[in-house]
Amino acid sequence: MSSRQTVMQLRGGALRWSPTPISVPLSVPQPAPEAVPDSATVFMVGNSAEMLEVFEQVRRFAACDVPVLITGESGTGKELVARAIHERSRRAAGPYVALNCAAVPPTLIASELFGYEKGSFTGATARKHGHIEHAHGGTLFLDEIGDMPIDLQGLLLRFLQEGEILRVGGRQPVKVDVRVVAATNVRLRDAIAAGKLREDLYYRLNVLSLHLPPLREREGDVEVLAGYFLRQIGQELGRELGGFTPPARAAMLAYPWPGNVRELIATLRRAVVLANGPLVDVADLRLEPQVLAPPPRVAIRQSRPRAMPRPKPGSDAEREAILQALQESAFNMTRTAQLLGVARATLYRMLQRNRIELAQHYLVQPREPENK
Repeated sequence: MSSRQTVMQLRGGALRWSPTPISVPLSVPQPAPEAVPDSATVFMVGNSAEMLEVFEQVRRFAACDVPVLITGESGTGKELVARAIHERSRRAAGPYVALNCAAVPPTLIASELFGYEKGSFTGATARKHGHIEHAHGGTLFLDEIGDMPIDLQGLLLRFLQEGEILRVGGRQPVKVDVRVVAATNVRLRDAIAAGKLREDLYYRLNVLSLHLPPLREREGDVEVLAGYFLRQIGQELGRELGGFTPPARAAMLAYPWPGNVRELIATLRRAVVLANGPLVDVADLRLEPQVLAPPPRVAIRQSRPRAMPRPKPGSDAEREAILQALQESAFNMTRTAQLLGVARATLYRMLQRNRIELAQHYLVQPREPENK
């Protein structure tokens, strides 16, 4: 495979890499029940080591018909990953059904998820199948699982354990064959400690776990994503632009993107509408000024210029650079990564490679003597 793998495409269960972005619609509509399985296509764009690892996990997890728990900040693409897992799995020909647990009122989640029988409550004039039954033979995506009411979590746990549900007002269990993929942007361990999530449900959902890194930790992906989506949005709006001015590109690279890829897409859509020339300028981006305020790392980077070449991985020079950065940042991992000019995920790999372990403040293990 090429070293610049920027797009992962899944079509009808087949996976293909393309070295350059492919023109496709930004939104991927859910196919109608009568549509052929390969009519829907999911594209995932990225070139960083973190995202290449995510792509590999998608391949592996799709082949295993067990629950998956996807974690990550809002806007990182959790539902996109869920769809990718579904379309690569043996259930690709079956339905993909999504439910946002935070968007449905607590009084309605039970009927939306499990369905109800005729006459079970006022207004129930006919039997209704819930999301779980609609997903029979396919995949059910439960977004924001941490917001599901605690009293319904036992019913969801029974469904995961027994493969059957009980409609609201019903007495006869209904067998269903559904794979569950859940997602959350909160720490579920904290939710368990606060009594908002059942621990046994957490273990049942967390058979396979996949974490999506925030955009600020995906080294090199901002430019890849910006160029890709600029072309797609330009085609969609009938305004094809040639790219970005140097100030606009610098602003995008310096911006931390708290809304992640979702915020980047919205910013580019706004920029395409506002741009007057052939290139998007920094004023067209309209980035949040309070987020654009220069972070403390600017002064540090001036005192430690990045002009010098990065030490060879695993060398004594790399180890010394890490230790110096740890001391200058008072063992703050985010600032240490900034000093070294790498993402946090890369920093943790560097620590492991150089046998530097953090405990309380930090503990540096001596190097093992080399075999002579």
